[in-house]
Amino acid sequence: MLTVVKVGGGLAREAGEGALRALCSTIGDASARHPLLLVPGGGEFADAVRKQDALFALRDATAHRMAILAMEQFGWLLSDLIPGAVPCTDLAAACAAAAARGGTPVLLPAASLAEDPLPASWAVTSDSIAAWVAGAVHAPRLVLVKPVGGLYRDWPADREPLARLSVSELAELRGAGFAAGVDPYLPEALRAGGVETWVIDGREPARLVTLLEQGSTQGTLVTPQA
Repeated sequence: MLTVVKVGGGLAREAGEGALRALCSTIGDASARHPLLLVPGGGEFADAVRKQDALFALRDATAHRMAILAMEQFGWLLSDLIPGAVPCTDLAAACAAAAARGGTPVLLPAASLAEDPLPASWAVTSDSIAAWVAGAVHAPRLVLVKPVGGLYRDWPADREPLARLSVSELAELRGAGFAAGVDPYLPEALRAGGVETWVIDGREPARLVTLLEQGSTQGTLVTPQA
């Protein structure tokens, strides 16, 4: 089973560089046994784009393209940290590398999004882009790795993440201003991709391994059906 794994840039920012290094080491080991395709988040590179957008009131298309390039920068960082990483500029090469299991393909997404099918908006972040990638390569599973335990209905008031919800329930929560751990467009992207999605804690790399080996783990499962 091909699994698309999006590594959130917030992990290094909020949990420290040690947490990101540990996760990357685990990913490198796991990719020898499971076909993985890595999609980078934007992290502090995307934060820099947000800052410039706030300062200069950039056109939506400009800010969106700059944010995609921020993902590329974080992708190069991940490629340095993940043992055996293979930077890929197109989906076909990434899928071939995943199938061969000769290394961990890290997608540098700018070329694949040259004719961007997603709205140019801050409502679309690397979460939705990873969902689009999963749909485009027909991956049955997407994992969003973040510095939190999963999706929370009302963060930080809720102590425990939601265990399971449908994409329709996620859309309702996002529309009401809840489940803020993912971008607002994600429910639409997941509907289009029809992919099972997990939101898990990157500070606990063993949870990703458990998911890959057993099909379930601690975190939040978002199902494509109601």
